[in-house]
Amino acid sequence: MKKLISWLAALVLATGLGLIVPGSASAAAPYCGITWGSTPEYSEEYTGDVITGVRSGRHACFDRLVVDLRGGDVPGYRVAYTAVTEQGSGRAVPLRGAADLRIIVHAPAYEDGRATYLPKNRQEVVDVSGYRTFRQVAWAGSFEGQTTIGLGVRARLPYRVFVLDGPGNTTRLVVDVAHRW
Repeated sequence: MKKLISWLAALVLATGLGLIVPGSASAAAPYCGITWGSTPEYSEEYTGDVITGVRSGRHACFDRLVVDLRGGDVPGYRVAYTAVTEQGSGRAVPLRGAADLRIIVHAPAYEDGRATYLPKNRQEVVDVSGYRTFRQVAWAGSFEGQTTIGLGVRARLPYRVFVLDGPGNTTRLVVDVAHRW
């Protein structure tokens, strides 16, 4: 047995292969402790709440997109790496970056026929210049009780989606995309 272990150690050293044992000091920890994935995330809930804003932020380990809603209910959503198309027309929404993240919020951006949120520039909803992961945020429209936002991302990176309550009778849909795997 000792000869086998010595032979394996010599083979590892000779080939330059590293042997990583889980729990050892040489085992790589997840980037910033992030254990998210890149598969679709969804919640099928629909709400009568309305979208009132879209904003973004930079953090040490990820970039964040926040969709603000008024009403206090928990909105449903569908978030996935896939082509982004305009609501109603189905036209493709071109995005900068190597991956397109489609965010569908199960809430309208209008109430009684009037917009509750309409970006000044549909192609640049928020300024993400200088971000490590985000390349572009584009508005794909709001139609029949749901709203689509396209997020151009540097690469197909891990992400997470969650909803925050408040303040007051508001909620926020949050999409975080990691800077790397």
